[in-house]
Amino acid sequence: METITSSGRSSERYTALNSAVHSPPRKIEKMMNAQGKTAPVSEYFGSMTFGLAQMREKLPKDAYQSLLKTLDQGKKLQKETAEAIASAIKEWAVTKGTTHFCHWFQPMTGLTAEKHDAFISIQHSQHSELRVIERFTGSQLIQGEPDASSFPSGGMRSTFEARGYTAWDPTSPIFIIEDEGGRTLCIPTVFFGYHGQALDNKTPLLRSIEALSHEACEFLRLIGDVDVKRISATLGAEQEYFLIDRNFVALRPDLIMTGRTLLGASSPPGVSSLRITILGASLDELKTSWKTQSMSSTS
Repeated sequence: METITSSGRSSERYTALNSAVHSPPRKIEKMMNAQGKTAPVSEYFGSMTFGLAQMREKLPKDAYQSLLKTLDQGKKLQKETAEAIASAIKEWAVTKGTTHFCHWFQPMTGLTAEKHDAFISIQHSQHSELRVIERFTGSQLIQGEPDASSFPSGGMRSTFEARGYTAWDPTSPIFIIEDEGGRTLCIPTVFFGYHGQALDNKTPLLRSIEALSHEACEFLRLIGDVDVKRISATLGAEQEYFLIDRNFVALRPDLIMTGRTLLGASSPPGVSSLRITILGASLDELKTSWKTQSMSSTS
């Protein structure tokens, strides 16, 4: 174990501890309403999410009913319906200040991945004059084709077999992520290979949910509930997590390379001085989760 002495205060660990303890407090911007007052959570909960409630409000009735048939009965989503949904999503996202969209998925790397595109289309007019318009089509919503060669692909090496495809998962709400560079519309998708192999963590989950629903419905019909059509499974998020200051993470090869703690030690001196930093991070996470319609109430 490393020992910090008065003559060794230039050590990397002491520098990391000093930076963590004296880091400036995180600034949490308050959500304001139209009257300029602090808005209650109920006013901005789900404000960055486009789900069924927003679709019911924005879509034509026939398009919304067609989407419900896709969700409830597994019907194929019609092209006209996809175009109507994409148009409504684009209008909503642009009013929120969004400039890009991405297919957001969970490859088998323990991380998330995105393929980003802009809401623009270049049009040619007379005399080689160029015009740019906001455009988002149904095909862009439904399917994408990121390069799968950098993701686990079951040992496939042929170029055409190394393709990966993303497909919109309409059972998950579309949401907007904010950062210092702007806002991005995230479309939850599944990720699969050229031959249909699951290349992500979500596809097996959706398949298991479907299998569970089918078997549960069969059982309920046997005991008399003949009207049941579908069983919905819910999954809660992990309620316990650990925070490590980024200065210490930079000194830990195990965390950087594996994302896990392989070597442990007692908490460093001065950890109690990080209370304000931890509280700020927790409050920031809560605000973001509320805006994206995540039911988080404790930290």
